[in-house]
Amino acid sequence: MNEWLALAIAVGACSGAAAIGSWATVRGLREWYPALSKPSWNPPNAVFGPVWSALYLAMAVAVWLVWRSGGDVTAAVAIFAAQLALNVAWSIVFFGMRNVTGALVVIVILWVAIAATIIAFWSVDAFAGALLAPYLAWVTFASVLNGAIARLNRAS
Repeated sequence: MNEWLALAIAVGACSGAAAIGSWATVRGLREWYPALSKPSWNPPNAVFGPVWSALYLAMAVAVWLVWRSGGDVTAAVAIFAAQLALNVAWSIVFFGMRNVTGALVVIVILWVAIAATIIAFWSVDAFAGALLAPYLAWVTFASVLNGAIARLNRAS
């Protein structure tokens, strides 16, 4: 497969995940999320879009670098696909289903899947693994935020 076609597929897959996640998020942002109690350190909503855009682009480049390495990367790409599906699932559970506690379970599993992806990618291409470090850092923060929101909204 042509390298540039592979990059387009990687960007398309990550953009598709972002689009599905956004679709699940938009309704919740308008109607439900503003009414939740949130910690004082909750970032403004305007922060999330640019951060996630950069992270999805980094994910796409990382998986493309691994793919183009030429080795057997089936396992690494499968782990990446699993974490991408969990990423989408979190948005659906948190915003779409409005299940803060269920989303906390999903994001913890997502964190483990991202860490596994970094390890798998690093063994193929260290830069590809490093590209996912900000993603893991952001999901670490998001996990703590999700936990705080769950604690503050126990009766919700």
